[in-house]
Order: sequence, then structure tokens, then C-alpha cells
Amino acid sequence: MNKQALIQLLNTLTLDDKITMIHGASMFQTGAVTEKNVPAFTFDDGPMGPRKEYQRDDWIPIGGNDDATSYLPSNSALAATFNRKRALESGTILGREARGRGKDMILAPGINIHRSPLGGRNFEYMSEDPYLTAEIAVPFVEGIQQNDVSACVKHYALNNQETDRTGYNADVSERALWEIYLPAFRATVKKAHTMGMMGSYNRFHEEYLCHSQEMIDGILRQEWGFDGIYVSDWNAIKDTVKAGNCEIDIDMNVTDDFDNYKMAQPLKKAVLNGRVQEAELDKKVMHILHVMNELHMLDGKRQKGSYNDPSHPGKLLQTAEESMILLKNEKKLLPLNPEKLKKVVVIGDNADRTHAAGGGSAEIKALYEITPLMGIKMFLGGNCEVVYEPGYYACVTGNAWHDITAQNCMLPVNDSIFGPRQDRLVKKEEIAALNKSYEERAIAACKDADAVIYVGGLNHDFDVEDRDRSDYHLPYGQDALIKKLLAVRPDMIVTMVAGSPFSMTEWIDQTDTLLLSYYAGMETGRAFANLLFGEVSPSGKLPTTYPKELSDSPAHSIGQFGTSTDVSYAEDVYVGYRYFDTYQVKPQFAFGHGLSYAAFTYSDLQLTAHPQEITDQLQSPDALSALYTVKLAVSNDSDITAKESVQLYIAAKDSKVKRPVKELRGFDKKEIAAHAKAAYTFALTAEAFSYYDIEKHCYIAPAGTYEILLGSASDDIRLSRTVTLSADIMISRS
Repeated sequence: MNKQALIQLLNTLTLDDKITMIHGASMFQTGAVTEKNVPAFTFDDGPMGPRKEYQRDDWIPIGGNDDATSYLPSNSALAATFNRKRALESGTILGREARGRGKDMILAPGINIHRSPLGGRNFEYMSEDPYLTAEIAVPFVEGIQQNDVSACVKHYALNNQETDRTGYNADVSERALWEIYLPAFRATVKKAHTMGMMGSYNRFHEEYLCHSQEMIDGILRQEWGFDGIYVSDWNAIKDTVKAGNCEIDIDMNVTDDFDNYKMAQPLKKAVLNGRVQEAELDKKVMHILHVMNELHMLDGKRQKGSYNDPSHPGKLLQTAEESMILLKNEKKLLPLNPEKLKKVVVIGDNADRTHAAGGGSAEIKALYEITPLMGIKMFLGGNCEVVYEPGYYACVTGNAWHDITAQNCMLPVNDSIFGPRQDRLVKKEEIAALNKSYEERAIAACKDADAVIYVGGLNHDFDVEDRDRSDYHLPYGQDALIKKLLAVRPDMIVTMVAGSPFSMTEWIDQTDTLLLSYYAGMETGRAFANLLFGEVSPSGKLPTTYPKELSDSPAHSIGQFGTSTDVSYAEDVYVGYRYFDTYQVKPQFAFGHGLSYAAFTYSDLQLTAHPQEITDQLQSPDALSALYTVKLAVSNDSDITAKESVQLYIAAKDSKVKRPVKELRGFDKKEIAAHAKAAYTFALTAEAFSYYDIEKHCYIAPAGTYEILLGSASDDIRLSRTVTLSADIMISRS
């Protein structure tokens, strides 16, 4: 249908029809206007796969066996690949599975900035860096929407903590807003043309983000031209009249009194008494009809999708492999040679822990999930004895809403002759004795093993919606356990699964080897094994800095985090590595860090200026053509094929405005055969040299000297070249 036909359809709708379309009529669906052939609009969580089906009017699973789906790597894992191709591929899989399950909008991706290591939903988000976030989010959204399913980019905006998430006011400067917290949202609108955006719970400039005319009508709609559906987070609308008078389109909630939602009967009353004009509802309905039309919901020519397609696991395995990060390998203990292993001891709860069913709204009912322990056993087969010891007791509920840890937990007891694991309640006072027993068994088991692999970290009692972590250190006494194990086996391979940074200071100097995985999806265990035993070389890079201690994090040392009411973002633009580099605070591991089994040499740096493009840019701020082309070669000096992500940073050398020491402005990942060479090319527009000017309210690439830095991590720069811009270049923020 063309726009005129949609307007004609709008004109046939009554006030009651419009109200039906703009609020939830079930937990994940709006109402339909069947007599006008307007269908209901169906949502679903989330970023790691479509969620299991719930009853229409309650948060109780239907309980069938037909709603399990592929479990995708988390958004942080995806960012750790530094690979746009993997982002596109993952988005395509997510969109295809959502359409196969009959969904119209999948509530993904999450792109809020990692501001603090304690953020409960960091695992759902991508990075501390706005450029990396934008460059991964754009192809992810494009992949989703190839399947006649809308993406829903969330949470707009400044949803950087879970503490008091429904009420806190983010006190952030205009410059930080536009340099750090908005660029990825802007990119998903301007470049990926997302058809969905979700408003966050929190406030900015004292107004809730689900009825902020500044952020919705002004920036999102008018400046960026967003014409898709802006949906509330569930129960995020607080004021009927304010929501009615701004361009938020759909009111979703967590209760079953659907007619009493803010944009249901209360909004109808507000229209009838003149507090909201019906023309405001027309805008909302037109956005919905536009998206329905784009998704072919009105013409019957829609793709059918497919979930649990046989092609999906192999692609997700590649993403999982590329997401895992080798942080340390000083004595080259990895990869392990499976031919030399007769007995392997695996220690740690995360070795045998599945994560798909936890985390809050990101939870899914996975078709399957291969744990690290299973992956190791599958790889080694029957000629190697694999002994598992948990090492510590972990009681995991998986979300913040059903916390049973205060009283008792479930203890697995293998006392059934028929095989299935039986559970019984264990009292809190028993846990200390269990931990002592588990620790003793683990230490005893590892003494005569050919290899010892520790798999610890966090889980979804810590990486979880609605609750931030309270402690930067590992839970369950893992720091002490790791030290004791390393005292017995200094060659122990330490691996971690976690969605956020954590302290390693108590044991990092004792270990020679450290492998990190985010929540990497259904093929986690197979990817673990492939990296541990050398089938694949690690190629993941840290999308977020790992501070040594929490006090090193700028959100805690300068700003505020985890407080209620007003939260100060006093660190301004100095988030993540921008702070660590500028203020010379040494992290545990730097942004972009990640080792390989191969060795790479960077060479042949070439820089080509495009003077005509610079002239054109001065005349037209929106003509973002390349000002410079950067080329280099990377040689693989090893006997194995491996992948390398080259990172390009820009450093403003003589800026009149204080700026971070350097900022990521490009990256590219390539597979390089053994003893071969690959060419990398980067095109730098004026945006690469810019900052946000709070007086002109736009981006500006000021005249001056800049250093182009190329390397394997933010603290591992291999090549550099200096360039000069002769005049200021203005860049519109819209």
C-alpha cells in the first residue's frame, strides 16, 4: 500500500479502533481491528532468541514443547567478535526465528553503553564504545529486518543502570549525550532504518523517556526522521496526557488490566475531554500502519520465517568462536594437544551450567545448549578420562524476581539409579560445608591430571535484569579457590564465563593462561573446546575495559552509579578506555585486547588524501565522503590460519577543546592464511575527526593535527601517521 492508501485506511478508523491499536491487549500483543483488516501487532523478547510462549493474560508459560528456539550469543559476545559479518548473520538468524514463531517485532538489539562493570544488563548491551556499538548494531538490525520482522532498538536512552531503573534521572552533559550515549541509536535510525525503538524506564532532564517531547518528538522524530514504532518498555509510561501528546505509539505493561493501561481507556477519556487531540492518536496509528505495511502484514505477501533451521547452529558456532577472548597465554600452554591427554580435570560451576533460561527478559527456552564440560567431552571422546568437580557451590535462580537464596537453595543429588538428576532443598547453613567438600575434592582431583581446566565467572544471578551487582569480585569464594588450585597446579588453564568485567587482582599474576567468554549461545561448549584444543585460533577482542578494581572505573571514581533519584554522569565523555588512556590509569586488560595463537606483523601503511572531498565537505556539512583513505598490510607469521581485527584510532594532537587521548574510528577483521598477507583499507570521513560542540549544537572536525593510529588493541598500537585538517568542518547531528 502507498502512503495515500494508508491515510485512507486511517480515515476509516474510529476513536475506539485507534485506542485498540495503541496499547497491549495481552502481555505481548496489541488489539486487532478485524472489521478493518488491521491485525494485532505481536512483540517478543529478546536479543538472544525469541522467548517461550506465555499465557495471554499472565506471566505463566504455556508449557508446550514447540517453542524452543536457537540460543544466540549475547550482544556483548557479538561485539567481542569485532565482525560486522557476524552481526549481520546473527541478526538474520534472530529475525528468521522470530518470524518463524509468528512475531512482528523482536525486542532487540540492546545498545546502551557499558558505563559501569556492575551494570546488571551489560550482557544484553554491546560495549563501552559508541562507534563499536553502532557498527555492530547496524548490520544486526539490517539482518533482523530482512525477514519481514521489525527490530526494536533499546533502551532509548541512558538506561545504564538497573538500580532504581524506573525512576532515576540521568544527569549527563549535552556533549556526553551526543558523543557517547546517542550515536548508536542515531546510526540504527539513519543507517539501518530500524522500524522499532523502545523507550526506557528512566528519566532525562527530569522527564520520563516514554513521554519526553525533547527526546522523542524533537530528536528521534524531527531531527533523525524516525517514522517507525516507538513502544514503551513494559510499564514505563507514567502519565496518560503526556504520553498522548508526544509521539510514543504503543503502551505495553506487565499487568492484565489491559483497558486501564495509560493509553487505553484513560487516553480515550483524555481525548473526549480535550486534553489530548485525536490528531495525536492519528500520528501514533500512522506509525503503526506504516510498519505493518513495510512488514507486509496488510497485503498477505509476507515471509514465513523458520525457527531451529538446520543451518543456524553452524553459523552461531562461528560467532561463538570469534567472540571468545584469549586474555593471557604467557607460557603458550594453549592450545592443548589432545593426543597427549589421558586425564583432564574440569573444575568450576560454569563448566556444567546452562545460561539460556536466565537473565530476565533476555531468557529463552533453548533448543539445546552445549556447556563447556560437554564440549570438552565431545571433543576428546572416549580415549580421555574427563573428571568434573564443581569446586564451589552455586545456587542460581537466574533472575531478580524469584530469589530463593535468602532461605535455601536447590542441591543436585545424584541418587537415582534411573539417571535423571534429583534435586532437594539445601539449607543456607549447609553451604559452607558443601564448599569445603567441593574444594577438597577439586584439589585432590587435579594433582595427577594431564591438564586442569577451570571454568568459573558469573551467571544470571549477577548478570541480570532489574538488579546491578553489589560487588566487583567473583562470587562464591572463587578468588580464594583459584589461588589454592594454582598453588597445586600452576599450569591450570583458567577460563571464565561472564557478561561483565570483574576483579582478577587476587590471582591474575599467578596464572599464565586466561580465556574469557561472554554468554556465547547454544554452541558455547563446542566453541570452548575448539579454542582450547587448537581447532580454531582465538580472535575475540574486549568490547569493554577490564579495570583492576572498581575504584578505577570512572563511573565510580568521578561520577555516580547505583544511586537513586539523580545519577551524576560527571565523568562526561571519559567512559571506558577514553578515561583510562587520558588519565593514565592502567587497567587489568585494555579495550580491544585479545590474543591469538598466531603472530601478526603490521606494515606498509599508506595514506591518501582526497582534497576535493575536503572542499565539498566544507561547503556541505552532510556530504560525508572520505577525506582520507588508509591502507596497510598484515602478515600472519605463523603456521596456522587465524583472524585479526585491526583497530584504527584517531588522536587529536592540538585540540583547543579537551578530548580523549584517542578514540576508535575504524576496525576490520580478516582471516589470514598461514604465512600469508592481507590488505586492510579504511575510509575516514570528517566524523572520524569530530567532537560535539555544545555552543554550535553540532559535530565539528576542527582544523588541526591528528594522528592516525593502527593496532591490535587500544594499548597495542603498531603503526601511526599524522595528518592535518586545514579548516573546521561542521557536521549536522541530525
